[in-house]
Amino acid sequence: MTEPLIVVVSGPGGVGKSTIVGRLVQRDPRLWLSRSWTTRDRRQGEPDDAYVFVDRESFERRVAAGGFLEWTEFLGNLYGTPDPEAPAGCDIVLEIEVDGAQQVKRRHPGALMLFVLPPTRSEQEVRLHRRGDPEHKVAERLRKAEEEEPVGRAIADHVIVNSDLDATVDAMLDLIHRARRSRAVG
Repeated sequence: MTEPLIVVVSGPGGVGKSTIVGRLVQRDPRLWLSRSWTTRDRRQGEPDDAYVFVDRESFERRVAAGGFLEWTEFLGNLYGTPDPEAPAGCDIVLEIEVDGAQQVKRRHPGALMLFVLPPTRSEQEVRLHRRGDPEHKVAERLRKAEEEEPVGRAIADHVIVNSDLDATVDAMLDLIHRARRSRAVG
């Protein structure tokens, strides 16, 4: 049986990764989203299943046991992807930070790396505010985005500017379908 395709959707905070990934999984029943763990607090209005929210001690125990495909500390919180076990016949979608994307690329060079950017930094700032990030977190995320962009571009198979959600999702689904076809032929 063929290993599942791993699709990595990464990019700075506020580019729309969660919304994009939600639509991808909704539109393609062969995609399975691996839920990341985090030690950060749940944002107001954020769904309970956006992450597996855990305390730092639980997260660190899992790290010590080697239970993560990738993990990182980002702006004082820990984030990680447990070793995914997708249902049979499904491909895996990871919605992760750039540092985690680098780790996945090292372990799985055949992963499809999709790096998402906002149309502008000012639009990114608006999106961060809209989702409820406090001012100091917005400033930190914008500063971090400047560092992440060159790294994300360097490891990406494709860079997508999310200026129109439907067009972004359509483009990503096309790239995923192409990756599947090339794996079937190769």
